[in-house]
Amino acid sequence: MRGFELALDWTPNTNHLGVYVARAEGYYEDAGLDVTVRSPADDGYETTPAKRVATGESTVAIAPSESAISYNTHPEYPSLRSVAAVCQRDTSAIVALGDSDVDRPADLDGRTYASYDARFEDDIVRQLVRNDGGEGDIDIVTPPKLGIPNTLLDGDADATWVFMPWEGLLAERDGVSLTPFYLDEYDVPYGYTPTMLARPETLEDDAADLAAFLEATARGYEDAAADPEAAAAALQESAEGPNLDDREFLEESARRLADTFLTDDGRWGVMEHERWAAFVDWLAGEEILTSLEGDHIPAAELDVGALYTNDPLTAD
Repeated sequence: MRGFELALDWTPNTNHLGVYVARAEGYYEDAGLDVTVRSPADDGYETTPAKRVATGESTVAIAPSESAISYNTHPEYPSLRSVAAVCQRDTSAIVALGDSDVDRPADLDGRTYASYDARFEDDIVRQLVRNDGGEGDIDIVTPPKLGIPNTLLDGDADATWVFMPWEGLLAERDGVSLTPFYLDEYDVPYGYTPTMLARPETLEDDAADLAAFLEATARGYEDAAADPEAAAAALQESAEGPNLDDREFLEESARRLADTFLTDDGRWGVMEHERWAAFVDWLAGEEILTSLEGDHIPAAELDVGALYTNDPLTAD
């Protein structure tokens, strides 16, 4: 069995269903892979999953598409490449408490946003506010990452970014009303989230193992799309983390995600060039795409085709 480590973007949750189904059904074992799943809770999110891959600690990371863009414009780390889209539809949103007076993104001017401290995140949120007619004048706080969803209830922030089928559903079940602002509804073409990222060396030197991992993972997500309740059971039985003891919650979350995993023709993971290009063009057009020194990077200077590849998913 060949070792392979996947670094999760969050504690185990329903975005990761296909991975846990693949483990439970023996798909990774059948592919000759001994897959270790690393939760960011292991070190209190001291190291991001993308950085774990960039430094060679993990083989593949789950992260948003902006992480691929960040590492392709970083002078000190390898240019990570997205090798699969976990979901075809973005289920994340910027949220405020429903009983607050933040009814639209423009209302966030002068308010506090709890940030995960990702490279382009805060400017994306500022532009979301501007797109709704605001000034984009928000105060940024950076609490410990794994506690960020609680900042609204604790009164430490007015808004933050969550996945609605997970944190949004948790709030709903606790009787907490949230007002979500979905990025595409405010002309932010956010791209794919989450995705899976790999190092160039993995694509070149360990292409067979990467293809085997993705093929097994695709089978897991196909199963999760077809039977979300069984996938929820696999997650509960084999993962450790918060909120995994409530089967009813997990099943409802899995049902809400089931139709996001596959393309219209039933494929998992594949990505479209146009969607990547639209996000890069938007970031550059709003001058959010900058170097670490703050210099604007024109869209033409970034090779969109280098940010992602479908090749491992379509390997024979």
